[in-house]
Amino acid sequence: MNPSILIIGPAHPLRGGLSSFNERLARAFASEKKEVQIFTFSLQYPNFLFPGTTQYSNEPAPTDIRIQEKINAVNPLNWLLVGRIIQKIKPDIIVVRYWLPFMGPCLGTILRIVKKNKHTKIICIADNIIPHEKRFGDTAFTKYFIKPIDGFITMSEKVRLDIHTLTTKKVIQVTHPLYDNFGEKINSHDAKEKLGIQTKAPIVLFFGFIRKYKGLDVLFEAIHILKAKNYFVAHPVQFLIAGEFYENEQPYLDLIEKLQIQDQLILHTHFINDSEVKYYLSAADCVIQPYKSATQSGVTPLAYHFEKPMIVTNVGGLPDLVPDHVGIIAEPNAESIAEKIEFFFTQKQNHYLLAIQEEKKKYSWQNLTHAIVSLAHSI
Repeated sequence: MNPSILIIGPAHPLRGGLSSFNERLARAFASEKKEVQIFTFSLQYPNFLFPGTTQYSNEPAPTDIRIQEKINAVNPLNWLLVGRIIQKIKPDIIVVRYWLPFMGPCLGTILRIVKKNKHTKIICIADNIIPHEKRFGDTAFTKYFIKPIDGFITMSEKVRLDIHTLTTKKVIQVTHPLYDNFGEKINSHDAKEKLGIQTKAPIVLFFGFIRKYKGLDVLFEAIHILKAKNYFVAHPVQFLIAGEFYENEQPYLDLIEKLQIQDQLILHTHFINDSEVKYYLSAADCVIQPYKSATQSGVTPLAYHFEKPMIVTNVGGLPDLVPDHVGIIAEPNAESIAEKIEFFFTQKQNHYLLAIQEEKKKYSWQNLTHAIVSLAHSI
């Protein structure tokens, strides 16, 4: 008998990578004939805590997934109510996302109530256990969340090790599946035209929310190093920065001015809707992740899906997912990143393409769904 599954975490009308992931995971379970639904947030963050322009998508709601806006992340009375609702539903498996200690009290309380039905197995997909930007209360909130969890799925070695510093509960590491829900790649020229990009030069893409740990400032320094060597005179590479600032943008704009690298940059620093993702990845010749720290990254499976080689820094779980034949590993400093950008454009692109097409076969959603169900059954 197929288990009934409840996913707890962001989903439409909330926007962003977690929502896209949860919706795609629900479709994967549904394709295996499992009964699945998502409980998402009616209020995820108070507006004053949210770093972007809006928490909500302007894309149409999915019609093939059951999504209920149930959870208010800041209202303890709501946590009690939602806990009792789920306790009575008695799903066989709950898959709960954990990405931020702020969610610990809310989700930890709901799951404690659910556990009273003595039936539901609770599996956590842990994106981060120790956050990139630390705040007071992080450890206490995370420990509170962990107590009702039966087992963990993680997509990076670093997060797996972080979990083991806090609990002895079972952890399974699974490769992050491909983001194959954004459509197929299209011709680079057509993609650039759709985005209003005039250049015929090769494009290096930085994609995703802009936060300190992602090292965009280090990339700017690397571009400056290449410019000082007159690299762009013979190699007119352009850098497409696509994603919304999740912190003050002014220091970045000041740095661009200071380094005088405006001519190398194409700035699309707004939120990228799901329907636009394929144009950005299709326009790119290479995806760069100049991160200062990392667990795993959703950009990596996105690059795999669109068959784009990567330059990533040697931090966290990033290098584990990018073998030599599908991309290049740089050290997390401007000099190394500049060197690897220069090296990348000496390579034949077909060499990377064939390797990526073979490597991406490992990144299936079935690997993840089977790991979740197997872990639940083993507990």
